[in-house]
Amino acid sequence: MKHIKFFLLVISICMLTSCYSVRLRNVNGTPQPDPFSDRKDYYRGMAVVELDTVIKIKLTSKDFTYLIKEKEACESGKLNIIEYRNTFGGALLSVITFGKKRKVKIKYVCEKL
Repeated sequence: MKHIKFFLLVISICMLTSCYSVRLRNVNGTPQPDPFSDRKDYYRGMAVVELDTVIKIKLTSKDFTYLIKEKEACESGKLNIIEYRNTFGGALLSVITFGKKRKVKIKYVCEKL
C-alpha cells in the first residue's frame, strides 16, 4: 500500500512539473487586432493563430524549425507574441518515442501592418 501511495505521489509531481508555458513578446510592436474576438484571456482583442500538432524529428537531427509562411497567417511577416505550451501528454509522447515525435501547442499573434 505504501508503494502505491509513493508511486501516485511521484506521478503527481511529474505531471505538475511537466505542464508549463513560455510566452515571448516583442515590446516594440503592436499586435494584430481582432475586434470580433470574444476571448477573455491574455489574448483578448488580438488575432491569435493556434497550432496543435505532432512534429516528427529524425533521430540524427539536433534541432527542429517550424516555418510560418507569410501567406498562411502573417501578412506583415513579423511575429509579435509567441507562446509555447508543454503538457504531460506531450512529454510522455516524447519519452515513449525516444524524442522522435513531439506534441506541440503554439499560439502566436502577428505584428500589425
